[in-house]
Amino acid sequence: MKNIPYIRVGTSYYKQVKAPTIAGHFNEILVHWNMETIKQDHGKDHLSKIPKYDGFTCIPSHVNFKQEYLGFYNIYSPLGKSPKEGDISQSLKFVEHIFGKHFELGLDYLQLLYLKPIQVLPILCLVSKERSTGKSTFLKWLKEIFDNNLTYLTNDSFSSQFNADCANKLLICIDEVLFNKEELTERIKYLSTTNINKLEAKGKDKREVEFFGKFILCSNNEDSFIKIDSNETRFWVTKVPILEKEDTHFLENLVKEIPAFMHYLSNRKLSSKHLTRMWFTAQQIKTKALTKLVQNNRNRVEKELASILLSVIEKFDLETVDLCPMDALLALNKTRVRTDLTQLRRLLKKDWKMDNQDNSNSYQKFVIWTDGDINLIDAKGRYFTIEKIFLTQNFDEMMTE
Repeated sequence: MKNIPYIRVGTSYYKQVKAPTIAGHFNEILVHWNMETIKQDHGKDHLSKIPKYDGFTCIPSHVNFKQEYLGFYNIYSPLGKSPKEGDISQSLKFVEHIFGKHFELGLDYLQLLYLKPIQVLPILCLVSKERSTGKSTFLKWLKEIFDNNLTYLTNDSFSSQFNADCANKLLICIDEVLFNKEELTERIKYLSTTNINKLEAKGKDKREVEFFGKFILCSNNEDSFIKIDSNETRFWVTKVPILEKEDTHFLENLVKEIPAFMHYLSNRKLSSKHLTRMWFTAQQIKTKALTKLVQNNRNRVEKELASILLSVIEKFDLETVDLCPMDALLALNKTRVRTDLTQLRRLLKKDWKMDNQDNSNSYQKFVIWTDGDINLIDAKGRYFTIEKIFLTQNFDEMMTE
């Protein structure tokens, strides 16, 4: 009699089935099976031949995958393709298209996913206002590489309390991301670095599980698909350009190269070193797209104050400008932006990380007159000094758009 793929885990029986997909592939899944049904189909004696396990575990591995660990059944899915030397020209070209000047780091990212699946990695964000850029193709390509270990979520499903569908996945991909709520941002930031998560399924109690998932977000909203501040180091935001020409068979060609690409990743030397908990440093993965996103997340008071200070610097050709919170308040009142001294002090000290003078000293105070003209006059106070380079790095690109 041919081997029937049943297993017993604890006191429950399961059948390993291959569910067909629209693409013509099969997803291997475990389906709860009744013991009496097995007896009816194969006879009572067949039960003694079924492999028995004490419980489930999830240990990710792509190179040395093992189905069993110390009597526990590994629910991580083995990859459907095996490494084989061959041509990878299309794959390398596509990685370069997605990551641009971070091409080598992009290859490192993919290599770490393949060889070190439990390594914490940044939240990769692919953004572009344009269509036909290859963002969705990139997710489909990764799905072909990592099979059942990649799952797709929507904005709504990510915000749901039930998370059993992504608890044991290597990659959690969310297309058309728009996280308007801060709690969603905080949740994804927490999950991107934690190794423990609370698993909650419908009708079942919460339980603690090991977590090793990495997030990939795609969005057509470059400016505000998620709320992050200037101190955030967990996001790798890259703007994906339009594909030079559309090829309807492009994904098929990429899929054909997967065994060769896996072989390449197995033998390639990493271009970066393990320097932070997320492998890459914030400086390594800093991009213009990230800067733009941070700038557009700043509040109106901050943007308006920066605009005023840049105007003062440009008019008087300065490298620094001095101001007290009261100067800023009077200037902002002219623009009808409502704020107060408490908010301005917090903005300067906490958000901009500036220190004011210990004592009251002389400085050049800027004054905006009713006709909009700006003058510098002598004044005394415990002023803050704002450098031109700070403003241009953090606000100038936003002001010139």
